[in-house]
Order: sequence, then C-alpha cells, then structure tokens
Amino acid sequence: MGATCSTESTAGRHESTTPTVGVEEEFILVDPTSWLPSTDNVAVAETASTLGLDLQLELSRCQVETNSPVCHGIDELRTHLIDMRRLAAKAAELNGCRLLAVGAPLSGPSRFEISDSPRYRRMGERFGALAAEQSICGCHIHVGVADQVQAVQVCNHVRIWLPALLALSANSRVHQGVDTDFASWRAIQWSRWPVAGPPPYFETTGDFDTAVAKMVDCGVMLDKRMAYWDIRPSCHLPTVEIRVCDVQPTAEDAALLATLGRALVATALRAIDRGIEAPNISLESLRLATWVSAKEGVLGASIDPITSQRISATELLHRLLIHVRDSLDEGGEYASVESALQLKSVTGNGSDWQQRTLRQVCLRELIARAVQRTVPTAPTGTDTHDEPTTDQ
Repeated sequence: MGATCSTESTAGRHESTTPTVGVEEEFILVDPTSWLPSTDNVAVAETASTLGLDLQLELSRCQVETNSPVCHGIDELRTHLIDMRRLAAKAAELNGCRLLAVGAPLSGPSRFEISDSPRYRRMGERFGALAAEQSICGCHIHVGVADQVQAVQVCNHVRIWLPALLALSANSRVHQGVDTDFASWRAIQWSRWPVAGPPPYFETTGDFDTAVAKMVDCGVMLDKRMAYWDIRPSCHLPTVEIRVCDVQPTAEDAALLATLGRALVATALRAIDRGIEAPNISLESLRLATWVSAKEGVLGASIDPITSQRISATELLHRLLIHVRDSLDEGGEYASVESALQLKSVTGNGSDWQQRTLRQVCLRELIARAVQRTVPTAPTGTDTHDEPTTDQ
C-alpha cells in the first residue's frame, strides 16, 4: 500500500540541479509447487533481515515490499534494485516460496489474509472486502523536492503525464488465471479506493491539507497516509511520490520508470522556477485518460489529457519524451530512454508479455517464467529489457 513512508524509500533533494530518487517495489510471494500465493511474508521479512535487507510487509500476507536508499544517479539506483530483488528472492526461497513481480496475482483466491499489524487490522475492519481483495503490487517512485509547498506544485505539473506512465508500466493483464483484457488490472482494482487515481489540482498546500483532513473526518481514510492518489507529496518528507505504475517485471524496467519520473519532476521544477503555472486539466479528463491507459497499455490507444484527443500510446510517450528532453540530457540519459521506449513500442510491456505467454503455455508455466524474469541472473548492471524471442 506504500503507507509506511519509510525514510529508506524516499529521496531528499540533492545539491545538484538533478533531484535524487528512490523506488519502492511491491512483490507477491508464491508457492513453487502449486504456484498459488504464499502467506509467509512475516517469515520472509525476518529472514531478509538476517541477510541485511529491510523487507516491509504489505496489506496482504502474500506481499512484501523493498525500499531503495536515496540515490543520486540511475546507475546507482539500478544496482540497488537488482541487489534488493536478489536478496528478497533468496529470503523467499529460504522459506519455501518465490518472489514474483506482477501487478496483480496471476492465480489464487479473490480474497487474501490481512497482514497481522495494528494498522492493517484496522484497515481490514474498516474496509472489509476492499482490503481483503487488495493484493496488487505497484512501483512507487520518490523524487526529491525542497518542501511540501514545492511538492504540491510539482504534482500539479506532473499529474497530466500520469496516464503515459501507466500505459508504459502496465504489468497486470492476467489475474486469477484469466486474461482480463486490461493492460493494468491493478489500476482498475486500485480505483475502487475512495482516494485513488489522479489527484485534484491543488492551488496551495493549504488546499491539499484541507482536502485530506476532510476525507479523514468523513471516515473514508484512516489518516493522511491513505491519500493514495497516483502522485502525492510524501506524508512527512520533502519528496514527491509517483504511485501510478505497476510493479515492473524486471529491475531494468523499474529503472526506466524512475528515470522518466525523475525527469518529469526536474522539468516541473524548472517550470516552477520560471513562474510557469501547470495546466489545470479537469479531474474528469485525467480519469478518462487513466482508464484508457489501463485498458490499452503501451501498444494501444491513449488520450492526450490536455487536448482530450485520442492518440496512440506510442505518440503520447513520444510527447512525454520531448517534454522531458532537457532534463534527460542533463543526466546523459536521453539516448538510452529513447531507445528503451522505441523497444517498448515494438515488444510491448509486462502485460503484453503475459498475454503472449498465456497463449502459448499453461498458467503454471506462465507463473514460473514470470518468477524467472523477476530476479536478474546476469551480473549487476547487465540486466536486459524484455526479450521477445524468449517466449516465441
């Protein structure tokens, strides 16, 4: 749920003009015999601690979460993501289960046991089936800003690009053994929460605080940590948290999203410094664009949130690339990001891989292959993008 707001998962603003970055990744634990979700997250987290990894529990007992340290460069972040996946996978194996990076469970029941913590028990009591069915996994990108005042303004600038990130990151087409026909079924499930999806446009930090306090008073949230919008100011640290993305099938894919997320925040900071106001796109337009991205993914259609024009997801990502080019150039990242996006426009993303694979093999084999993709076997720094020929 990303509600811990751990200092390990966030990033403070670096002295350079490029913000720092951190990533949270949520995973499902599965049994390697039945390939059903495993409810051993407490034991896995305890084992991870002995291996030097602080592994967080998630709402469901079949989930765990890794939190990267604050990173100043994407190469540094990529190394941490790879190392954390390997340690989390080792802890899982030592407890007879496997680590799986998918946005929604590929198999299993419709409801799951709630993790045994005071907060999660309260959530289960308050939200009932909504909490019990919440076994979805996201990739949350934290980017450093100066303070909450700046964070709210950055959110206003970045919110219009969230549908593009969702289309790129979709990794939850198959759910409970069925092709849902949605690239991101996670996003559809997530939208059932009262404070989820695209955020409103907030003129000031006071407006943001007032809206959150009102929802807590109304009982739709336990506290401000449950403001689960697709982008939000951190609850207690000077960061912006981009929450729209599915967890990624590989660490390299997660690093690509973090690169784009940081570039979007850096571009927003430049605009704020120049006194440029963010376009006040209606919440209805953003919800429409988000829904279409969840349905279509990276190889289908998208909606340009600014013009409400129906375009391809590839074109929307191209417009995003142009928008953040200066920020990518500053970090020497433009060429690699452009190449990665071109590859995605041909091979698709995690959801496209799930669809292709399920057409060729049984569900159990799909899960086994997804587990293999979760943890890199190559030396650190040599991870690759989706290889479309491996499952052909």
